[in-house]
Amino acid sequence: MGEVVHVSRIQIFREQGPTRRAMIQGFDEPVYYGVHGGIKEFYGVDPEEDHAATLDHIVGAVGA
Repeated sequence: MGEVVHVSRIQIFREQGPTRRAMIQGFDEPVYYGVHGGIKEFYGVDPEEDHAATLDHIVGAVGA
């Protein structure tokens, strides 16, 4: 096995409903996850504010 070059250290906190706040070590600002568009319609939720879903972040990372 190769050398470990990075270990992600992240704390995730549920804010309200589907909204979650992630604190990533090395960054001062949080990253918010939640639902929007068809995802919130599918789950039948209407959060106060739309946020990108974790799926959006995964697709973005793979496509980069």
